[in-house]
Amino acid sequence: MPLPFLTADRAFDHAVDEPLPFEDRDRWRRPYRPGPWRVGAAALLLLLASYVLVAAVIIAAAETPQAGAVFFGAALLVITCALRLLRVGIWVSARGVRQVGFFRTRTASWEASVSVRTLQQPVRWLGLPRSVQGQALLLVRRDRVQEYVTPLMTTHNADFLARTEAFDRAADTIEAWAAEYGRAA
Repeated sequence: MPLPFLTADRAFDHAVDEPLPFEDRDRWRRPYRPGPWRVGAAALLLLLASYVLVAAVIIAAAETPQAGAVFFGAALLVITCALRLLRVGIWVSARGVRQVGFFRTRTASWEASVSVRTLQQPVRWLGLPRSVQGQALLLVRRDRVQEYVTPLMTTHNADFLARTEAFDRAADTIEAWAAEYGRAA
């Protein structure tokens, strides 16, 4: 008596080229997982926010509700920062590539880009001023000077520090999106 739910045989029943029903190419998606440095920093911020929320409840009960509201607002600010930190990164869709920073988001369409390539160059370590030798994924656009191209992502940012295989997979994925949608324009 075969038990197909216990085997992997059913995974090969469907055609490989058939798109999945939830796969929407126009939806913004991150082609990689957030790195452990980014997730760890967000977890520490959420831990801090939980302590500030407990302090807000204690202060609101012991003193005035206005002082508790100030601490509650501070906790909401820390939670917002943690969630924004998790959102930072590179997002792609059929429309283009989006570089989400902590304070700023930049979007470039695939039609406006000349090339997306990986280069060996000095890169910033965790976004700090210190530079180390690494790889960077560069997006060269038609409307920008090529000497002042900022990298989309590097091997030493918070998502890819000590994860060069993940950087290579993400860079290949973004380059494939650029090749697919850049020539379709």
